[in-house]
Amino acid sequence: MSTDVLPDRTTAPTAPTASGTPTPALRGILWLVLRQNRILLWTLGALTVLAVADLLWVHVASSQIVSELRRADCYSPQTWDRRECWKMVEPLDRPNFWYLKVLQPAVTGLPLLIGVFVGAPLLAQEYERGTIRLIRAQSVSPVRWLAVRLAVPGLAVLAAAGVLAALMTWVWWTDIVHGPTAFDPPFQYMTYPALGVAPVAWSLFALALGVLVGQLLRRALPAMFLTGALVAATHGLVLWARPYFYPAVDRVAALRTTEPTNSWLLGRGIVLPDGTRVSTSTCGFSFSTDCDGATASWLRYHPADHLVPVQLVEAGILLALTLALLLVVFRRIRA
Repeated sequence: MSTDVLPDRTTAPTAPTASGTPTPALRGILWLVLRQNRILLWTLGALTVLAVADLLWVHVASSQIVSELRRADCYSPQTWDRRECWKMVEPLDRPNFWYLKVLQPAVTGLPLLIGVFVGAPLLAQEYERGTIRLIRAQSVSPVRWLAVRLAVPGLAVLAAAGVLAALMTWVWWTDIVHGPTAFDPPFQYMTYPALGVAPVAWSLFALALGVLVGQLLRRALPAMFLTGALVAATHGLVLWARPYFYPAVDRVAALRTTEPTNSWLLGRGIVLPDGTRVSTSTCGFSFSTDCDGATASWLRYHPADHLVPVQLVEAGILLALTLALLLVVFRRIRA
């Protein structure tokens, strides 16, 4: 991290124009913050471009193979017992694998990496190196300095996470869920955090959490470890609470009825003649309960179309926590 002080406004750097007349370049606090974050901006930009290229490749490759399958009348699974159809289906494994096993885990882990490597060192290194004291000697107020200091990486993270989330959702919807071979329900552990608004909300929350932890500990390495632990713990807590973010479907149906495709099953069992609901596990392992007289099945699940409302509730909670964390950071910088 650079230890450059704020350049004097009267000696701000200039950049020549095409006519040779010098014009003011970036100056003051914005120039300093951009200089401090230049490695982050270049890294985020390069990784985003690489991920976008991978996602476009997954989409183009999948679309071409599916088009060939349709032309050869090999799209339906009932035709895959024919050797020529199966050979045409096999190439889909590669883009599916890349999306499900590489890109999804990478985007799922993005908030953790942002909190650890971007948020935690942001203020911790300033305190650790003593450069935070230079702010007191400048004409710029600490609050204004902090606002710009957070805005540059915050906007960069918002842009990168937003682009990745939009493309991940688009490819998942067009090429994975509606593809002929892949099975990837939206509420799965690695799928849900990579879709919709989840990557954006979690990235901003992890960034703010890392900034506060770094401000409190004032040492970069301990702040990075603690931020990682807190982000992981928060993710586990939200994962436990997620089924309750939106009312689940509670349904009684005929025996051996299964939940809809791509839904998130929360519980299932049978209904006894007296109306008592018994879970499937109880019937399988309890000798005191007679399940032979079951009259119906009961299911409790979130269908696939609950993905958006569940994510909106979760994003609202995370953004509220993010604002609360930033409020504490700004209050402490004024002290």
